[in-house]
Amino acid sequence: MELGLIGLGKMGGNMRERIRRAGHTVIGYDRNPDISDVESLQELVSKLQGPRVVWVMVPAGAATQATVDELAELLSPGDVVVDGGNSRWTDDIKHAEALAAKGIGFVDCGVSGGVWGLENGYALMYGGDAEHVAKAQPVFDALKPEGDFGSVHAGAVGAGHFAKMVHNGIEYAMMQAFAEGWELLEAAPEVTDVREVFRSWQEGTVIRSWLLDLAVRALDDDEHLAKLKGWAADSGEGRWTVEAAIDHAVPLPAITASLFARFASRQEDSPQMKMIAALRNQFGGHAVESK
Repeated sequence: MELGLIGLGKMGGNMRERIRRAGHTVIGYDRNPDISDVESLQELVSKLQGPRVVWVMVPAGAATQATVDELAELLSPGDVVVDGGNSRWTDDIKHAEALAAKGIGFVDCGVSGGVWGLENGYALMYGGDAEHVAKAQPVFDALKPEGDFGSVHAGAVGAGHFAKMVHNGIEYAMMQAFAEGWELLEAAPEVTDVREVFRSWQEGTVIRSWLLDLAVRALDDDEHLAKLKGWAADSGEGRWTVEAAIDHAVPLPAITASLFARFASRQEDSPQMKMIAALRNQFGGHAVESK
């Protein structure tokens, strides 16, 4: 089939290549002319035969909104837009309604795989009407990993990005657990080779996983992670997961704590700990440290 792909960054560029390797035609557009196949969205749409499928792979929020708005004016009834970025599921519902008014279908697709997706495939979670999903199915089949798993029609519009959001929340908590365990091992003088402890867990243990494999790779590159600063960003999905948990009254203590740990990583000098230190000094005469 033919596909229009908008956004050819690290993910989008590799996705274009994987889809082409599966025998499909991909016409890509990016603001960077060095990697773009066409000069504009209008040219991209004009080169596709109807009914068209156009996949949007740009940053969530304003960039996605602007792209969907422009496609709404360029596409025709019967065409389908797939949002494969990290949009919030509530935006999906808004986009679907706006496009439906023009007879254009919409599918939201959570994509996981990162820089390894080109070779290993991408895990896909998509939401939308069955007729719209069917038009994009050959692309989903090309992108997914080999085998029976790695792809799911999760439900109605919004379900794909909601599922990917929860996936990322779980990812937060799993990474935090590995990080805490690693720090404790590093702190124990009895343990003389933390990296090899991590490596030993790769076989036969209940915590063996791709994340563990990646942790070992990182430790092979920098055994004590001395080259890195203890600073970690958070993506929108982590915050949205916690917000959704509040909306649904679902307790997520591990995921919430892992999100807050990232906030703590970005404080050079914790304001909260200043108050803790002051209170301990006031009630117990405990020592405080001055700048």
